[in-house]
Amino acid sequence: MKILDWYILKRYLGTFTMMLLMFIPIGITINLAEKIDKILENEVPFIEVAAYYLDFTVYFANLLFPLFLFLSVIWFTSKLANNTEIIAFLSSGVSYWRFLRPYLIGASIVCVGALVLSMYLAPQASKGFNEFKYQYLKKGAEVQETNDVYRQINDSEYIYASNFQPKTYTARNFTLEHFEGNKLKFKLSASKLVFNTVDSTYTLTNLDKRIIGEREDVIIHERVLDTVLPFEFDQLTPVKYIAETLTYNELNDFIDQEKRRGSANMNRYLVVAYKRWSLPVSAFILTIIAVAVSSVKRRGGMGVNLALGITLAFIFIFFDKVFGTIAEQSTFSPLIGVWFPNFTFGILAIYLLFNAKR
Repeated sequence: MKILDWYILKRYLGTFTMMLLMFIPIGITINLAEKIDKILENEVPFIEVAAYYLDFTVYFANLLFPLFLFLSVIWFTSKLANNTEIIAFLSSGVSYWRFLRPYLIGASIVCVGALVLSMYLAPQASKGFNEFKYQYLKKGAEVQETNDVYRQINDSEYIYASNFQPKTYTARNFTLEHFEGNKLKFKLSASKLVFNTVDSTYTLTNLDKRIIGEREDVIIHERVLDTVLPFEFDQLTPVKYIAETLTYNELNDFIDQEKRRGSANMNRYLVVAYKRWSLPVSAFILTIIAVAVSSVKRRGGMGVNLALGITLAFIFIFFDKVFGTIAEQSTFSPLIGVWFPNFTFGILAIYLLFNAKR
C-alpha cells in the first residue's frame, strides 16, 4: 500500500473508533439515567449491572455501527476537503477511483469485524441484555407466545393449546393429533396439561382419546392420566428474543426446526438471520455515499456535509426499522424487508458516485 492508502485508512479506522468511544459512554449514561430507579428498586447487584452494561455496549454497537461509520467517514473526509487535501490528491494525477480504494479497504475491514460481531459475539451479549431487561426492568412482561399455541412437533404429529403458561408448566385445552400420511389416526384432547419436571412426564386431565376407525371411531375417556409425550415442554414457545441470542449456525438450525413446527414467529426469526448479513454489507454502501457527499468543499463548510450526512443516516435507519418491523408483523417478505434499505441506498450510492465532482 502506498502513502495515500495508509494516510486515508488510518483516518478511516481511527475516526470510526473514536466515534464509537465517544458515543457509547453517552448511550450508557442516558440508559442508566432512565433505568436507575428500577435498578435501585429491585436491588440489582452491582456485578450484574456491570455485566448488563457490557452486554449493552456490544448489543448497541452491533446495531448502530452503520450510523457511527457513516458519520465518521463524513467527518474526516469533510476535513480533508476543507483543507484542500482532496484537490491536491486529484491534481497529482490520482483518479477518483484510486482515491476511493483505501475507503473500500477500510470498509472491508469493518465489514469482516461486523460479521464476526453479529455472527458470534453479539448473540451472547443479546442474551445477557435481554435476560437482565426482562428479569429486572420489565418484570411481568410477556416474552413468550401464550395464546392459541400451534406446533408441528414431528413429521406426523401436531399439538394445540389455547392457553400456555411456561412459568407454571401448564397448558389449557390441549390437543394432539397423529397423522399417517394425510389421514388422521387418533386425537388426544385434554382440558389441562401439566409438565412434571422431575421425571419429564405429562399429566392430562379430562382426557379424551379418539381412535379413528374404518367404520366407526373408538373414544377412550380418562379422568387423569400420566404419560410421556413426544415433545419438550420448554421448546414449545421460545422467548421472542431467542433468535438474537443464537450464533449463525445455531440460528439456521433453529429456523429449520421452527419451520417444521409451524411457528407463528418465523418472519421475526428470518429478519434476524438476514440482518446478520445486511448490516455488515451496509458498511460498503454507506462508505461510498459518505465519500461522495463529503469529498467536495462546500461554501457552508463541514457543517453542511454533516447535516446532509445525518439526514441520510437517519433515513437509512428509518427504512431499516420500518421495513424490518413490517416484515416481522405481516406476511411481507423478510428478505425484501431487510435488504430494501441496502438496495435503495446502493442505487443512491452508485448515482452519487458517478455524479460526484472530480
